[in-house]
Amino acid sequence: MPTRLAVLLLIDRRGWVLLQERDEHAPRAANQWGMPGGHVEDDEDFEPAAYRELAEETGIDLPPGSLTLWRDAEYTYPDGHHGHYRIFAAAVDLADADIVVGEGRQIVFVDPERVAGLDLAGSSRHFVPDFLGSDLYRSLRSTR
Repeated sequence: MPTRLAVLLLIDRRGWVLLQERDEHAPRAANQWGMPGGHVEDDEDFEPAAYRELAEETGIDLPPGSLTLWRDAEYTYPDGHHGHYRIFAAAVDLADADIVVGEGRQIVFVDPERVAGLDLAGSSRHFVPDFLGSDLYRSLRSTR
């Protein structure tokens, strides 16, 4: 059975995407960049988990209904670890100074032009470029 994961892609006023640089203590993708979010508990649904994970990792409490489901897909890492991902997105009126780093080295908004040059975790390398080319990203960016 795949690991259930709820992750987020938040877009700031500039159209930059919130990413997390994991530290050396991360159990997966240590020292790589990834999407904020994480494991869905056994008694939890994906969307509530996304809000919970966001609050735990960044200190951001978004109101219910703020997130849009962008992708519901599975991804398998080269080492065989298999995950069922639900990726949520939202446009936010936040800046790096609003983020409290609860986990990892840093969590910051990244210029989409720089994303390809980052050492991305496998799932992020798989999903983030697709998101940046998506209609949802363009619509969230245009609301800014």
